[in-house]
Amino acid sequence: MLHEPAAQSSVDHAQDFKSKLGVRMFIIYALVYAIFVAINVISPLAMENIIFLGLNLAVVFGFGLIILALIMALIYNRICSLKEKELNGSKEVK
Repeated sequence: MLHEPAAQSSVDHAQDFKSKLGVRMFIIYALVYAIFVAINVISPLAMENIIFLGLNLAVVFGFGLIILALIMALIYNRICSLKEKELNGSKEVK
């Protein structure tokens, strides 16, 4: 039984672009998360304020962070797929 890669890989010409985009998106997410932490440190009682449908700020902000991460992942995947298609000449992305 041979253990070989499931798909053949080659040179990724979009690697630099994907790295830079990933770092930028990480910084954006880290800043939003830092705001969440800052609110907890500076004014923890503010997290008890009811914001939406009976949910307090802590819960709404927490779910917002999760949703933001998922949306950013989808955006990253789409942008990188298009850039890979452009630079690598692949015709697999629709």
